[in-house]
Amino acid sequence: MTAPLRGVTVLDFTRVLAGPLATQILAELGADVIKIERPRRGDETRTFEPRLPGGESAYFFSVNRGKRSVTLDLSSPRGQDIARELADRADVVVENFMPGTMDKYGLGYAALAERNPRLVYVSSTGFGQSGPYSDRKGYDTVFQALSGIMSLTGHPDTPPAKVGVPISDMTSGLWIAIAVLTGLLGRGADGRGSHVDLAMMDVQTSLLALAAARIFALDEDPSRTGTEHPGRVPSAAFQCADGGWLHISCSDQHWGPLCRVLDLPELAADPDLAANAGRLKQRGRVTAALAAAIARRTRNDLAAELRAVDVPAGEVNSAREALADPHTAARRMVGSFDHPVEGEFGALRTPLRLDGREYPEPGVPPLLGADTEDVLTGLLGMDRADVARLREEGTV
Repeated sequence: MTAPLRGVTVLDFTRVLAGPLATQILAELGADVIKIERPRRGDETRTFEPRLPGGESAYFFSVNRGKRSVTLDLSSPRGQDIARELADRADVVVENFMPGTMDKYGLGYAALAERNPRLVYVSSTGFGQSGPYSDRKGYDTVFQALSGIMSLTGHPDTPPAKVGVPISDMTSGLWIAIAVLTGLLGRGADGRGSHVDLAMMDVQTSLLALAAARIFALDEDPSRTGTEHPGRVPSAAFQCADGGWLHISCSDQHWGPLCRVLDLPELAADPDLAANAGRLKQRGRVTAALAAAIARRTRNDLAAELRAVDVPAGEVNSAREALADPHTAARRMVGSFDHPVEGEFGALRTPLRLDGREYPEPGVPPLLGADTEDVLTGLLGMDRADVARLREEGTV
């Protein structure tokens, strides 16, 4: 069966991480994603480390698979004309320039929608199209800091910490993809597209749902708790006898089996600890007893014994261990693609499985400008001599 987004054309003006991640998802679900890049330089992540033997960037590879690359100088009038012609034939435009930049180029939503009313146009910016911070620039860690996420990450006795992955960029990328799909579905009623104003800061604020619930309910500003859950005991990572760490997270029905496995009859018999509310009140006592018992056990043996009695437990894996995990392998999450310069290279698959459709294979990241001629001749009807002249003048 055909891929679900086959026939959808996406004009992608985004760079770096959040936008490219979103459009990679769309590409691997079948959309024709045309990535617009600066002539000669391209997306700045093409120069990011780690670099591969042939000079390509593994960073760029991670979020730009399956796209076509067209180089276009948006600062030139001819480049802007070509971009408008491409947008006339597109279903979706995604951009992450500062507010007002696309309008300056004559490529804002109002200008493009007048020519193509069905266009779904997503503007992804740090702080949105309005508000007192709309003219600020920002990066992933800036949003982690401002949103409160950094203040919640780490242990109580350590400074604030960033999350181990660029969570602000990556969650924003997911919301960009959601915005595109919502816009495509929404235009079905009257055929008109829409403009989506998506701010990375808004996305990060939305991730505070549970922290906000504590503020609204308890007037309590949550703080760092390490691996412990603020509202559940036990839910934390404990160090085992072999130095490994095991995360255990229990509800009331798991408490008795956990105590039996760890040989803690006194805790099991205490009626005040039978329910989570009681364990919360005695967090220090419970955590200390569990830590001492777990420190006498090896990680893998204890994890297996706990899972045998349905106590949720997870080994704290390194990234390498997670990628090599048998379940990861069985789910085929790690794939690869064959790049024209770097050869075979690993890739994490898009994690969607749709009944009756093939599991999306990792696409190949494009070389800079590799598809310029094909797109301009095939989509806009230019001849090769036209493209050659554009290349000579530096427009493409």
